[in-house]
Amino acid sequence: MFDLGIMQGRLLPKYKGQFQAHPKNYWHEEFNLASNLGFTHIEFILDFDDYLENPLLNDNGLALIKKKIAIENVKVKSVCADFYMNSPIFVDDNEKELMNLEVLKKLIKNCSILGAKEIVLPLVDNSSIINSQKKRGNTILFLQKIKNILAEYNTNICLETDLPPQDFLKLINDLNFPYFKINYDTGNSASMGYDFKEELKTYAQYITNIHIKDRVLNGGSVMLGTGSCKFSEFFSYLKKKNFSGIMILQAYRSNDGIASVKPQLSFIKEIINSHFCN
Repeated sequence: MFDLGIMQGRLLPKYKGQFQAHPKNYWHEEFNLASNLGFTHIEFILDFDDYLENPLLNDNGLALIKKKIAIENVKVKSVCADFYMNSPIFVDDNEKELMNLEVLKKLIKNCSILGAKEIVLPLVDNSSIINSQKKRGNTILFLQKIKNILAEYNTNICLETDLPPQDFLKLINDLNFPYFKINYDTGNSASMGYDFKEELKTYAQYITNIHIKDRVLNGGSVMLGTGSCKFSEFFSYLKKKNFSGIMILQAYRSNDGIASVKPQLSFIKEIINSHFCN
């Protein structure tokens, strides 16, 4: 059986109608649902709104997460730091930069308590650095400031970007530190028209976290198998690259999370078992 996780909130009612958000006050209900569906882990979300109340950032919350992990045998291996979609790390503002650093350092420390070794840091949409040398430069300067704490807690920062393959590789090479890795999003790549073979050929050795979703070219998220992502080819090629990292189902969701997850889980299980596990 392969090891597959679910993005937090996908099995629960939408929080404030949002497509992806930390389900404040009822997040703990998801562990049992995830276990019953065969997921082995949940990728938690740190949002910007009410971030100080997120269980990832306080002792009581961490204790409850650890309790749910023990009861349901569903781990937290990774965290998606959507906080930085609203507070980009390239901001040219000392006060905001200090806040960003303090939050990330605390998150790194607390992730180690949970046994989570991956923090996905999005550089897309509002936090994109594409076509901006200044934003790229500020991003590198910011990330250099957390090298020591990443090494201390043996935690990876998995960058998610919209950069073309060679530009993404250059960013990783410029950072030049073993704890900076890559998050690969199947849907976002397909939407941007990138060739996954070129991407994987360029930087597969740095990919440690994969978000599984489907999108149409230049469009939004759709049910797995109905968009532009060629999943069978992708996982067949991924196997050749000896990928052994984290896989997270971040697929399209309707208002009824479980109803939309179940058929997509069956779809991706069959493909992964056929083209990746065997």
